[in-house]
Amino acid sequence: MHTQQMEEKIWGYIDGSSSTEEVAYVEKMIAADAIWRAKYSELKEINQLLKADVELEQPSMRFSMNVMDQLQGLQPAPATKKYINKTIIRSIALFFIVTIVGFLIYSFTLIDWSSASSSGEGYQLPSLSFDYKLLINSTWLNVLLMLNVVMGLLYLDRYLRRNKKAV
Repeated sequence: MHTQQMEEKIWGYIDGSSSTEEVAYVEKMIAADAIWRAKYSELKEINQLLKADVELEQPSMRFSMNVMDQLQGLQPAPATKKYINKTIIRSIALFFIVTIVGFLIYSFTLIDWSSASSSGEGYQLPSLSFDYKLLINSTWLNVLLMLNVVMGLLYLDRYLRRNKKAV
């Protein structure tokens, strides 16, 4: 029999939760086997220690006052308003709103509102006759690239100044 099964049977015997057959078996094994006897005495001692009336330590009467006194000298955490920049959040929201509105306007211009025919033909998407080369040319790309570089340098400058103040 494995050690774990032996311990379970002995614990059941000690706790009194075993059936009468198991009690007889455990008593017979304790009387006959030295390993069972040693394990029984060990578990019986552990059970007595667990049942012993151990008084828990209680904190002193001024414990909470001492803790509050120590907390008084600490600095509170900074408010969230300082490190959440609302202008950045608003600019991101504005970007998404403008993008969604632009897509909606573009998609509504593609719809042919006058074609309410009852013929059995399937709906065909209109062909796009918009020349994208007018918007995407080297001048526009250079301007956008320059704006991104300038904004990146401004954010880098702000980041470095903030770190310089912290040191």
